[in-house]
Amino acid sequence: MILLTMAVSFKFMKPTCTNGVCNKASPLQIAFFYSALYIIAIGAGGTKPNISTFGADQFDDYNPHEKKLKVSFFNWWMFSSFVGALFATLCLVYIQENLGWGLGYGIPAVGLLLSLFIFYLGTPIYRHKVRKTKSPARELFQVLIAAFNNRKLQLPDSPSELQEFDLQYYIQTGKRQVHHTPVLRCLDKAAIKDGSNNADTSNPSSSSCTVTQVEGVKLVFGMMLIWLVTLIPSTIWAQINTLFVKQGTTLDRNLGPNFQIPAASLGSFVTFSMLLSVPMYDRFFVPFMRKKTGNPRGITLLQRLGIGFAIQVIAIAIAYAVEVRRMHVISMHHVVGPKEIVPMSIFWLLPQYVLLGIADVFNAIGLLEFFYDQSPEDMQSLGTTFFTSGIGVGNFLNSFLVTMVAKITGTGGGKSWIGNNLNDSHLDYYYGFLLVISALNLGVFLWASSRYVYKKETLQALNEDCIRIDGKTMDTSPLGLQV
Repeated sequence: MILLTMAVSFKFMKPTCTNGVCNKASPLQIAFFYSALYIIAIGAGGTKPNISTFGADQFDDYNPHEKKLKVSFFNWWMFSSFVGALFATLCLVYIQENLGWGLGYGIPAVGLLLSLFIFYLGTPIYRHKVRKTKSPARELFQVLIAAFNNRKLQLPDSPSELQEFDLQYYIQTGKRQVHHTPVLRCLDKAAIKDGSNNADTSNPSSSSCTVTQVEGVKLVFGMMLIWLVTLIPSTIWAQINTLFVKQGTTLDRNLGPNFQIPAASLGSFVTFSMLLSVPMYDRFFVPFMRKKTGNPRGITLLQRLGIGFAIQVIAIAIAYAVEVRRMHVISMHHVVGPKEIVPMSIFWLLPQYVLLGIADVFNAIGLLEFFYDQSPEDMQSLGTTFFTSGIGVGNFLNSFLVTMVAKITGTGGGKSWIGNNLNDSHLDYYYGFLLVISALNLGVFLWASSRYVYKKETLQALNEDCIRIDGKTMDTSPLGLQV
């Protein structure tokens, strides 16, 4: 952020301008600017997959009160993130456009330095989760190799005949035992006992993989399936900062005689609706549904995602309807120029922004919690990496779709769906296309969620035995832990 502030503040770092006309940036100026952006990306790659995981790790799963608080953690963590986003869309956008980019970038740079200072102040009191596995990634590959090597072997009739350590081993090591699930049975072959350790259920050095290790790989594959069906929703989300903004620049943005709303600031309504919806969801919706379902979360993680994706479909349907009306107004008033303002208030875009903010309470927070909760032990950072990478891939997918659609529809002399002049394009067709693929994706998600099996793990304390399935805790007898 310091480099980025320098790039827009010092004269020799930016192109020279005369009477509002700027020269082309030099290769050195471009290289410096993009170096700053990529350093920010590298830094975000280190913090974003880990910061929420580290926060969730501050709660003790064995403490009933802390465990209950942990259910709400991701809601309020995302809430605090959106408070920052609200400041960015309302204040920083205005400062950048009216007071200068140097000040607009300098303020968050100072904010980051302050955050770094506060972070280090808390260092003595943070809880650090002890890694119980030397190399979680190596165990994943070990299971795949073992399953391939045993591919010709016959699976036993009962999962209890597969290799697994006894309960005492998990109590002594503090690890969590994950119970067998009926999906991806081909991977179970990695846990077929060899002749040398059929009777050994307590030796951690035995050569066969355990059911817990196999289930860890199943969890990763299950998360990958859910991750794939989140890419289209991430693409829809990318419209907030791309086409929605470009669409807003063509509309009447005047608010009074002397003030014009920056088109990008309309994204603050996503934040406003999200900030209002989080407390309502956490304080009213969850307790109400908890009484109905008995689930501590109120609804399951995948049900939460499904509701969010459905709201997104409604939002893009409204965006399509609003764009149809904008095209009708353009036709009525013969607006053709790329910089001509369509006599239609920018607040027509408000419903789609608000609905996407409400959807975020369900799908964005739900995704973050889902990937953290369903990750194998010691691999929670992998789960949040699924979340952040899904957003990144969604943005790349959005850029790819926009580029390809503009190129294909603009050939042959036809009117491009997404041209430089939105007043002479068919953006309504593109929104209709997004509506179709998001509706189809919702159907695929419902299919994928119907096949997904939640993690069944045993949280072992020396004086406590319980099995947790998607946030539900069931007491178990000392005679057995089978679900």
